[in-house]
Amino acid sequence: MRYCDIFLAMDGTIRKNIYPGLAVYIVKKEDQKTGVATQGIVKDLLTSKAVHPRGIKVRLETGEVGRVQYIADP
Repeated sequence: MRYCDIFLAMDGTIRKNIYPGLAVYIVKKEDQKTGVATQGIVKDLLTSKAVHPRGIKVRLETGEVGRVQYIADP
């Protein structure tokens, strides 16, 4: 796998890279100004588009909702 392929696999803006059970870092709506990331496991994907420039919106197993900034375990 090339370096650029690994980088794209860690990209939280591409829906096909994200699936339930995946460990990710999200930014919740209330944390957008500070950029504080929350780690968790994906329960549901909430964005239906294939790509979203600010990150795919997900619900974590804890019930928290936010946009994926990056994937914790590529």
